[in-house]
Amino acid sequence: MIKKGIKELIAEAESMITTLSAEEALKLASDENTVFVDIRDVRELYREGKIPGSLHAPRGMLEFWADPDSPYHKEIFASDKQLVLHCAIGWRSALATKTLVDMGMDNVCHIGGGYEAWKDLGGTIEPVEKK
Repeated sequence: MIKKGIKELIAEAESMITTLSAEEALKLASDENTVFVDIRDVRELYREGKIPGSLHAPRGMLEFWADPDSPYHKEIFASDKQLVLHCAIGWRSALATKTLVDMGMDNVCHIGGGYEAWKDLGGTIEPVEKK
């Protein structure tokens, strides 16, 4: 039996990270110092589309892409750009943001309500073609 469920994990994460509203995130859409990081599964991107210009960083690879000592490291995670993570509704991105904060990153936040909140406000989306 588990001792801490997802509700507790998400609440704990959200108490330790910065959460942007979808409205705040929309205002950053054209900011060249902001990178939207989509941590959803690639099948979700194919089905639902993505925020234009967003980086797809699958949740399962995030720590490996962020760590400069990892053979999978992606340079964007070592930049000083603001990284705005999102998933479908903000649960996975809250946990992922907390993980990056735990790793020592201070330039990360996430969108409360996730991609769904972005779309509900009329945020621009684009289709993702299967490779």
